Amino acid sequence: MGSALLAGWKRRRFAQNITVVEPGPAPMPQWVKHHATPATLPKRFAPSAVVFAVKPQALAEIAPAYRRFVGGDTVILSIAAGKTLKFFARHLGDAAPTVRAMPNTPAAIGRGIAVACANASVSALQRALCDRLLGAVGEVAWVEDEGLLDPVTAVSGSGPAYVFLLIESLAEAGVASGLPAALAMKLARATVAGSGELARLSTEDAAQLRRNVTSPGGTTEAALKQLGADGFSDIVARAIHAAAERSRELGRTS
Repeated sequence: MGSALLAGWKRRRFAQNITVVEPGPAPMPQWVKHHATPATLPKRFAPSAVVFAVKPQALAEIAPAYRRFVGGDTVILSIAAGKTLKFFARHLGDAAPTVRAMPNTPAAIGRGIAVACANASVSALQRALCDRLLGAVGEVAWVEDEGLLDPVTAVSGSGPAYVFLLIESLAEAGVASGLPAALAMKLARATVAGSGELARLSTEDAAQLRRNVTSPGGTTEAALKQLGADGFSDIVARAIHAAAERSRELGRTS
């Protein structure tokens, strides 16, 4: 996710003001001009924002090194799944201005969506900065109830993986029905991409768009009946529940 944000910021020409910090040696894109570890950051380094884009399991060990930035104008922006505002208060102090956000990987092409929640220490200017950083790579929505970020993570944060699985499954089914593999994959990719764009631009809701494609007694109706019989909606609901629960579990650790 961090790489997706970096790619999006580069595309919008934000990258010249970014220092990428890694705990240890790591390969960096050639265009990254500033690279450091927590120990090698200059003592007078005063970033406008510190963005935590690391695995949530590693954050408890990493976060305390950034406590020195609290007290100035720096805002903390975290995209680590499950890590709550209270988590950052424990590790960085109660006064740390913190925004917790959940973007998704289409940010890499400027088509992401992020949902964010700020604690009481975040100023209007700091919120505007985080909105700009997230908005540079897609849409942004703000919520007051932090608890909503767990189902947000399940729906949109993890959602691209579900869509890619759908593409895989469509292509595999096409091959099983006799299509050449390359053609099946091309059809699957274009169909999912085109349908998503139609849903984004249409004034009709998803249910109506589905009905528009479904002729009574036709091929689409036959397929949808099978999906219904196999419990497609229940499978999706269980998947979202599992992802949201895992997000809550990550928030309860450290």
